[in-house]
Amino acid sequence: MQDRYLTVSALTKYIKRKFESDPHLKEVFLRGEISNFKHHSRGHMYLTIKDDKSRVNAVMFAGYNRYMKFTPENGMNVLIRGEIGVYEPHGQYQLYIHQMEPDGLGALYLAYEELKKKLTTEGLFDDHLKKPLPSYPRSIAVLTSPTGAAVRDILTTIDRRYPNVRVTVFPVLVQGQNAKTSIVQAIEKVNELNDYDVMIVGRGGGSIEELWAFNEEVVARAIAASDIPIISAVGHETDFTISDFVADYRAPTPTGAAEVAVPSQAEVAERIQNLRRRVQNVMDVQMNQAKEKLAQKQKSYAFRYPEQLMRQKEQELDRMYDQLQKASVQFMNQNQNDLTNIQKRLQQQHPEKSLRLAKQELVQTTKRMNRAMQQETKSKMQTYHELISKLTLLNPLETIKRGYAIPYSEQGTVVKSIRDVQPGDPMQVKVQDGVLDCQVWGMEEEDQNE
Repeated sequence: MQDRYLTVSALTKYIKRKFESDPHLKEVFLRGEISNFKHHSRGHMYLTIKDDKSRVNAVMFAGYNRYMKFTPENGMNVLIRGEIGVYEPHGQYQLYIHQMEPDGLGALYLAYEELKKKLTTEGLFDDHLKKPLPSYPRSIAVLTSPTGAAVRDILTTIDRRYPNVRVTVFPVLVQGQNAKTSIVQAIEKVNELNDYDVMIVGRGGGSIEELWAFNEEVVARAIAASDIPIISAVGHETDFTISDFVADYRAPTPTGAAEVAVPSQAEVAERIQNLRRRVQNVMDVQMNQAKEKLAQKQKSYAFRYPEQLMRQKEQELDRMYDQLQKASVQFMNQNQNDLTNIQKRLQQQHPEKSLRLAKQELVQTTKRMNRAMQQETKSKMQTYHELISKLTLLNPLETIKRGYAIPYSEQGTVVKSIRDVQPGDPMQVKVQDGVLDCQVWGMEEEDQNE
């Protein structure tokens, strides 16, 4: 009975073999929406493919996604080709993706739009970066396939329009995986040679896959970095590549590029002939105008009566000479008057005069100040003597001189009343010329009303 039970690993291996033996699961075409997308640092892509009712885990290893022309994103609808297998550690079946492209838009078209948007943001398509094409180039470099129809169209057109120019064909691959490297190296080589006035880079028409080398970012950046003007000539008029946008000029076809690169010799000759006719016309007009002016001069008074005109001019000269002399005298007189007036004003405003007036003013001011100080001093001295006299009258010593005395108690205070001392108390009496030591022998109060 125990042999009836399987291990999980054994069951998983059994299911895995069943998946591997089923031919319907070896190649699966699936349409769904991407979610849980993760691009691992080692290059593998892990994601979930879902619809509105179910989902399946999926993985796209780096070997398969290396050449994808777009970057998957969550929410993007995709078309997938792959196989179904079992991931044993988790016991889950999952989809191993071999090929993936956007559902609705082609992968190349999406990559084209992404690169166009990126380079537009960087400003590589800006008009101010476009270099002007030379009007009459001396040498042209043609970068294209040496065996294609494009090179024949370019060479034939240039030889027909402007055979004097030197043309050099630089063979490059124009389609395939190595085409972008071939084109970039050729552009860099032509710039290193620095012997060409303009460059034509292109090829004939084809599918978007065949033209894809001209949509590669490295090619676009090589064109943008070129010091030599580049004409892009890829495919037909309806084919627009990234190279067309970044080039200095976009020609609709290789033949159109040749027509833009060089002028038409016949057109140049016709242009020269037209210019010659215009110059001749201008010279004829100017010659006729000069003849008319000469005829008018010949009919003028001066030519018909030169002596009368000379006499008239002599009189005018005398009159003008007199006017000039008169004006000169008036001018000199006027200037002399102006000079005299200026000298008078200068004399009136001479610093020496101002200094003399200032000194006189200083002397007068000093005298006024001295008189004022003397009067003030006299007034203050009079006031001082009056105050001294008042103080003298109020001085107690002056009163004593008239026979009065001042009694002092033993404590040194002035005795003003009999109540300030007692019988037998010693006291001192200040007189004019000294102090008397006394003693109170008795006291008698006087009636204040008597």
